[in-house]
Amino acid sequence: MSNLISLPIVLPLLAGIIVAFLANNKPLVRRVAQTLAVINLIVTGFILYQVYQNGTIVLETGGWMAPYGIILVGDMLAVTLAFTTNIIAVACVFYASKSLTDQQESFYFYSFFFLLITGVSGAFITGDIFNLFVFFEVLLMASYGLIVLGNGKAQLRESMKYVLINVFSSMLFVTTVAFLYSVVGTLNMAHIAQRVQEVEQQGVLTTIGILLFFVFATKAAVFPLYYWLPRSYSVPNPVVSALFGALLTKVGIYSILRMFTLIFAWEADLTHTLFIYLAAFTMIFGVIGALSTNNIKLIMAYNIIPAVGFMMMGIGIFTETSISGTVYYLIHDMIIKGAFFLLIGVIAYVAGTSDLRKMNGLIHHYPILGWFFFIATLVLAGIPPFSGFIGKLLLIQGGLAQEQIFIVIAALVSSLLILFSMIRIFIQGFWGEKTELAHPERKQAAHKMTWPIGILLSLSVLLGVGAEWFYPSVEWIGEYLMNPQIYIDSVLKE
Repeated sequence: MSNLISLPIVLPLLAGIIVAFLANNKPLVRRVAQTLAVINLIVTGFILYQVYQNGTIVLETGGWMAPYGIILVGDMLAVTLAFTTNIIAVACVFYASKSLTDQQESFYFYSFFFLLITGVSGAFITGDIFNLFVFFEVLLMASYGLIVLGNGKAQLRESMKYVLINVFSSMLFVTTVAFLYSVVGTLNMAHIAQRVQEVEQQGVLTTIGILLFFVFATKAAVFPLYYWLPRSYSVPNPVVSALFGALLTKVGIYSILRMFTLIFAWEADLTHTLFIYLAAFTMIFGVIGALSTNNIKLIMAYNIIPAVGFMMMGIGIFTETSISGTVYYLIHDMIIKGAFFLLIGVIAYVAGTSDLRKMNGLIHHYPILGWFFFIATLVLAGIPPFSGFIGKLLLIQGGLAQEQIFIVIAALVSSLLILFSMIRIFIQGFWGEKTELAHPERKQAAHKMTWPIGILLSLSVLLGVGAEWFYPSVEWIGEYLMNPQIYIDSVLKE
């Protein structure tokens, strides 16, 4: 049974190899990629069911017992995020066939796509901090291939920026891991969590923790390290932007959540207080960026940043309620960001521009698209009873319980500004008098791109309306993360 936990990594890796040999046969590679993505989703769903029923799955690869070998740990948090990743993957792979040009498809999009899913799933499931670095590099190499698919000057400029920032953070990551190993003598995360309680060099460990936070904060786009993200995520093809916006920053947030609940939790007065202030600035500066532009792709990219702030808020408050809020918001944001980037892609496609000032009256020609956008806006802003509201409610309850009034006010203000930044797209782009379509020939293709968005949006609505079904599991994950000894015991079998 423990070998099951390797499948979310192995299956997309094999899929990426298979589709590489079929790249020149576009109809076939599309069908194969779609089939393999659905199979991976079903398998990951089965693994999630097994973890829910029987508890954490630990795979000691090569027969080497922890902490000596490479360990894969499938706990509820890791497998839930891997399952959500594959939901995004299925929606994107069906959307891609309508969104990509022939040139982009022929340059091994589907291979890079599956390699990205491999890296993201591996980062969630690994129990070894060095292999966390390895899976970061796998997903980053795939993202380098995806971000350069195209031939525009803006895309080349932003891809260079993206690569340079991530190369630097990767160098710092592996160097910091080496420092950590020199202090604790192990790379297994459960064993590190055990050793840090025995090591006397607490100041050195705190410094290592802050360096690791800097690495993960760069990946997650926490203030002030978000400057590279908006334009880098707005220039690729919409399906690539959806993958990046839904998954890549979430791997950074997951890493911060795991590291600072499992390993670096003893200096909460220092590190977690810092997180609260960074969360507030991340929320406010991110939404200011969204309000500062009329480019709908940039508006959406900037709205990634305040969501990162909300998740950091829960980690900083550091109670069971706030951590549960972070987990709930993390799952919600993965789904709704995927849906929103795909929506923005369709809107820009049918309007022939991403400039909001040049759009008007789209709802007369695309009513389903318009109402999808309106519902997605309510979900993103956290209007009850949608999923954004549930996550924010838990975060605000945690903040009020700890008398963190500053961060609560920042969260409420940024929520209103997020709503304003998105609703103006609806008012200016969809509302207004009926006009002639700029590209009437694109109407049929646009309708075909809409149904994957509908699936993601339906799941996001269900996550809010059906909160009584999902919240008990999320609450348990919050309790589990606040008691790291459970993780240590399940891995080291003590």
